[in-house]
Amino acid sequence: MQIRRFTLPTLGATAALGIVALTAGAASAHVTVTPNTTAAGAYAVLTFSVGHGCEGSPTTSLAIQMPESIPEVTPTVNPGWDVEKVSEQLAEPITDEHGNEVTERTAQVVYTAKTPLADGYRDTVELSVQLPDEVGDTLAFPVVQTCEKGKTDWTETAAEGQDPEALANPAPVVTITEATGEGHHGGAAESDEKSDDAATEKADAKDDDGDGNGLAIGGLVAGIGGLALGGLALARSGKKA
Repeated sequence: MQIRRFTLPTLGATAALGIVALTAGAASAHVTVTPNTTAAGAYAVLTFSVGHGCEGSPTTSLAIQMPESIPEVTPTVNPGWDVEKVSEQLAEPITDEHGNEVTERTAQVVYTAKTPLADGYRDTVELSVQLPDEVGDTLAFPVVQTCEKGKTDWTETAAEGQDPEALANPAPVVTITEATGEGHHGGAAESDEKSDDAATEKADAKDDDGDGNGLAIGGLVAGIGGLALGGLALARSGKKA
């Protein structure tokens, strides 16, 4: 299998880590993933969070394995981490939504901490992906957390009928849900629709204002005409007298 690596530069060599003190126990401090949407076919931002080291040892890297159903991924630059994409050749080419032939996929994304993340502090990294169209599918994103001393494999997945809470080192997972008018771009379609509605309402209001102004001007002209006619009548009456 042919493997290619792509390194993405980060913003600033000395930027500090954005970290927050962690007060929860280790049991609630797994490596987790939080998607901004789970709608089938939507473009989603997946936020991976790490909140502790390996038995007290600082975290040095996070290697996130990508599901085969997601061939492309765009990592978000985090100032505290270097990031690289590990690409592998596909057994058979596929066609993307734009009609282009795809012969390889991003199999893994690796974030390496510029300064090891101390135990008891948390940080997050983000990946932008397009979710598959299969409603009900559960996608696993196994993560290998490497530390200065040792590592933790967050790679366990629940068997059928097994309680995921029973897993000691569960892999982060995302379950695909039915799309609800979000379209293939997540909330973009809904936002565009709202913008169109707002533009229509504004245009209608402008038309209403124009109609109102026209009526007011017409009334003013009629009033001036009436005064002119009245003045003319009085002038004629004066001449006859």
